Order: sequence, then structure tokens, then C-alpha cells
Amino acid sequence: MSTVDNHGHTVEKIGGTSMSQYKVVRDNIFLNPTLTTPYQRLFVVSAYSGMTDRLLEHKRSGEPGVYGRYASGESNEAWQQALGQVREAMLTKNAELIHDTFRRAQANNMISQRIAGIESCLLDLRRLCSSGHFKLDDHLQTVRELLASLGEVHSALNTVLLLQSEGIRARLVDLSGWQDDRKLTLDERIQDGLADIDFSNELPIITGYAQCDGGLMHSFDRGYSEMTFSRVAVISKACEAIIHKEYHLSSADPRLVGDEKVVPIGRTNYDIADQLSNLGMEAIHPQAAKGLRQQGIDLRVKNTFEPEHNGTLITSDYVSQDACVEIIAGREQVFAIAVFDQDMVGRFGYDEQILAALKRFKAKVIAKDINANTITHFVAANLKTIRRVLKELHASFPSADISSQEVSIVSALGSDMQAPGILAKTVTALANAGISILAVHQSMRQVDMQFVIAPENYTRAICALHQCLVEPHNHGVAICAA
Repeated sequence: MSTVDNHGHTVEKIGGTSMSQYKVVRDNIFLNPTLTTPYQRLFVVSAYSGMTDRLLEHKRSGEPGVYGRYASGESNEAWQQALGQVREAMLTKNAELIHDTFRRAQANNMISQRIAGIESCLLDLRRLCSSGHFKLDDHLQTVRELLASLGEVHSALNTVLLLQSEGIRARLVDLSGWQDDRKLTLDERIQDGLADIDFSNELPIITGYAQCDGGLMHSFDRGYSEMTFSRVAVISKACEAIIHKEYHLSSADPRLVGDEKVVPIGRTNYDIADQLSNLGMEAIHPQAAKGLRQQGIDLRVKNTFEPEHNGTLITSDYVSQDACVEIIAGREQVFAIAVFDQDMVGRFGYDEQILAALKRFKAKVIAKDINANTITHFVAANLKTIRRVLKELHASFPSADISSQEVSIVSALGSDMQAPGILAKTVTALANAGISILAVHQSMRQVDMQFVIAPENYTRAICALHQCLVEPHNHGVAICAA
């Protein structure tokens, strides 16, 4: 770890959408005029918006990128063409952002050399595996890690060059492990990268991807940059961790409810952050949040485009002064997989086989309910995955009646909802909007209520719950301002 005495610094992460708008990030974050110094901050940066989709696969549509074409066994020409398109996209981004000829040439040369090196590695691996003694499948996770790292290296290098042109002593901290044969843990990789950096006099720009023994993506897939961010904060003993996003963490999705109706969340806790993550609306990956929570490091989520707003402060111990609903959230596309079997009654371990199938095909369980003879899992996955799961379940339980149905889940969340009548009020709000409830889930912890509804009612349900449970309180600029 650094031999320099570094205290009172923050660790900050900038998301891909924000990174793609450098001038805004420069003015509102790096060179914010309200700051007394541009230093005492460490920045973990994501790849530019859409770049990781090109390198791996499109996050939503699943359209294959370089990795998808390489892993599928397509010809070398297919994945090489995709890699060439990544190179052109990166050079185009360099031309868009870096106007200084010398610095742009530095960026172009570095990224071109790295891409050429990666292409050579992938060709060599294909030749090695053609011998029959080596299996390509055994190395695909490493290929995925290698390709993913390129996006963050590209954005981090550009950021360093651009800040240096502004007179800032920015320093690239490349954690990608390129041409480094050491087997380091994630913490060791970060400690090595931060060694001897004086936070008071330098501005570290750290790649969101960090190469480590066992592979970061193996456990966290596309959430790897948040894990790097979390460990940097823990290892460097940050006084606060900050995530800069393109939107506020608000009482609901403004695209559904309307900008004029939603309210930023000023305070919440890590428990609520976990519930949001479960619905696919991550403030931070749960495992990344765990490290911050255990070390007592508060997390602040800020809107890149409203730097004057304090954002949302997430702590371990926050509980709202009065019991109330603070956030309306949900997941629009979910599949309910129901297994009905009279042989289930009184049997132990029945659910284990179902969960094993879901785990095998990486289908995320959002919620589940169970009675004497039926177990229903509410799963977030694409239709292809659901079909594979159903096929395996039919083989495992030939006498069971197994069905699937597309549904949506809407949820009311709050740090304290232990007030008589909140559930009844919520159900009434949905009924008054003409929405039938297919299932209800509420745990004894009283931090969330989930309602399963038909997909066509999703937007209407979000709006109805927000109108009933949030809007009447007239919270102002934030719900419990930080």
C-alpha cells in the first residue's frame, strides 16, 4: 500500500453514460468550482456507453459482440471484423474528445497496440485449441475478462490525457493486468496499483476492470466495476464513496411517472439498496455494498448533471423518522415458473432441484412463494433460458404440472414501513386503478411489498402507487435531504 499519508479522501465512480459526456464530467466533477482542490479523490471509471456491448454482447438484446462471436465458434473473420469495428469506434471516440494532435496520437497508438495484442492472443488460443488437447471452453472466461478490460483502459487513458491538458496531475492506474503474469488477488492488484501515489498531489484515474486470480467477471459479470470501486474505497480507507450517475436515485422512474412528480431520495440505507438491486435497479451491486457497509463507509449517489444537489446518502443505520413508503420500483419482464405436485406435501428438499436448474442456466430469482403442493419462482431471464429451465424441470418432475407465465412485479419500498394499514392502502390503490393482483409478498422486515401483476398493467401500477403513497406528502427537493 502507499507509503504516503493519505487521509480524508473520497473514492468516486463515474458510469459509462456520464463518461461519454466529458465536458459535463470535467466541469461538474473533476473541475467543480466549489471544490477547494481537485485532488484528494480517486476515480474509478467505466467504459464509454455502448463499448462493453460491442466487446461482449449487448446487455439487453443479447446481440453478440467480439466475445459472443469468438465463443460461438464463428470463423476468425467474424470476430476479427467485430474487433476491427471496436477499434474504429474507439478511435472515433478519441477524435471526438481529444483535440490536441499529440495527445490524440498517444491515445490512438496505445489502444491500437492493445487491440493488436489481444487479436494476436485470440488467434494463438484458437490455434492451440485446434490441436485437440486443449478445449476452448476452458478458456472462454479468460477471453471474456480480457476483452472487457479494454473498454475501461480506453476511457481511463483518455480521461488522464484530457485532464493533463487542463493542467491536472492525473495518473493512469491500469489494473487490467495486461502482460503481467503475476497471480494477484483483487486486493493485491489494487494495493499494487495505488502504491506510492500521493492523493493530495495526484489524481488517480483507475480502470473499472481489475485483473485478479479467479477472475472478477466470474463472480460479478457486468457488475465488476462496482466491485473494483468498492474495494478501492475499502483498501484506501476512504471517508466516503461516491457514484456519479446520469440520474438521481428517485422515488420512481421519471420516465414512467414524470419528472415533475418524482422526488430525489436524500437518505436511505444499504438494505433498500439491496432490494433495488434485486429488482434490477442497482444503486450498487450487493457484494460491492457489503464491503462498504462492513467498513462503515457511507455511499453517496449523485446526479452528474446536477452537481449542486447533495444526492442520495446511503448508510447502514438510516431509518426514516416516520413509517412511510419512499420508493416505488419494479421489474417489467418476469417469468413465473410454477411447479404443482401433490407428492410435494411433507417432502424436504423439493425446492433444491428447482433452484439447481435455475442456477445452472443463470436465471435470477426475484421472489418465490410456496404452499402445500406448489412452488412458484419469479425469474428474470430471457425466453430462451426459461425454455431450457422448463425442459429440465419436466425431466426432473415427470408427474408434476409445470407452467410458466410472463408477469410484472411492482414494489413499494421504505426504510421503515411498519405502520398499520400501509398494505391495505397499497392494495386499494391498485384496485382503484383497475389492476388485479396475481400474488403478494411482504416480509416481516417491513422494508418492501411486492405485487405480481399482468405486464400490460405495469406502468399504470407504478403511477398509481406513486400517486397514492408518495405524492401526497409533498416532500420538496428530496425525501429526507442528505
